[in-house]
Amino acid sequence: MDFLSQLWKEYALGDSRYMTKDSFTVCMESITAFVEGPLCFFTVWCFVKQYSCRYLCQLCVSLGQFYGCVLYFLTAWMEDFKHGPMYHPLYFWFYFVFMNVIWIVIPLLLIIDSWRSLSDVQSRLDKASQSIKRKQF
Repeated sequence: MDFLSQLWKEYALGDSRYMTKDSFTVCMESITAFVEGPLCFFTVWCFVKQYSCRYLCQLCVSLGQFYGCVLYFLTAWMEDFKHGPMYHPLYFWFYFVFMNVIWIVIPLLLIIDSWRSLSDVQSRLDKASQSIKRKQF
């Protein structure tokens, strides 16, 4: 546990909100841990078992991650990045920017994947429905 606490302290050098009980950060990380965390495990389970809800679960988790990270950046920007050393190569560019951009890029790719999969299924369902309607008339 000491390693994780040291890691947390190190990361906080890039964003002090993680050491000050900032209300936004506490709320965001709580939702991530207690809602999105279990939903991630459920989503993996759905993909392993090929449940029909798998892309919907992937979309929900990804939207949550994407939205949370966008708000994380926007709140820092609205406060003039006062929670860390601005433009520092390690603390700002690596810890704050790079490590968090990952949480925008990957969810965005998964949102696109979910969108395509769900749209494809809906398109096939619409075509099948139209075909059935034509046969009835």
